[in-house]
Amino acid sequence: MGSSAEPLSPLSRWYIYAIHGYFCEVMFTAAWEFAVNFNWKFPGVTSVWALFIYGTSIMVIEKMYIFLKDKCRTLTRCVLYTLWAYAWEFSTGFILRQFNACPWDYSSFDYDFMGLITLEYAIPWFCGSLFVEKMVIRNTLRLRYDENGDVSSPSAAFRAVIECLKSKKTK
Repeated sequence: MGSSAEPLSPLSRWYIYAIHGYFCEVMFTAAWEFAVNFNWKFPGVTSVWALFIYGTSIMVIEKMYIFLKDKCRTLTRCVLYTLWAYAWEFSTGFILRQFNACPWDYSSFDYDFMGLITLEYAIPWFCGSLFVEKMVIRNTLRLRYDENGDVSSPSAAFRAVIECLKSKKTK
């Protein structure tokens, strides 16, 4: 890459993290509904609050990753990320509950605390944090803007597809 490429802004990374979390929430709730109720419709649900919650949480995990990557092993980092996820979920849930806006309630779970967090999700949070570090954060930090990119002209691959389609039309 040339010198014109620059890292994504914090807001751009936050957006990617927010969309990732939102998508994972929908997929997790769909899988949970299937596992618990054998519902073949796979209804996945979430709240718009999830965008803020996940985007901000993963930005914090990104900062933790950058600080800790050379200081401790992946297992230790993922335990710390999981603890952070519980603290963040409890905090945001507690604040949202003050406005009757908390979209989750774990009161029916055996190991819940105030209905805002539950130990039953420890393994999914741990696995999710491992995925977030290894796939989402590491790859997002590698993304670059290209200041010299010409958005009005298609990429070489796109041009090749267009040329291929044109040549088929003329035959």
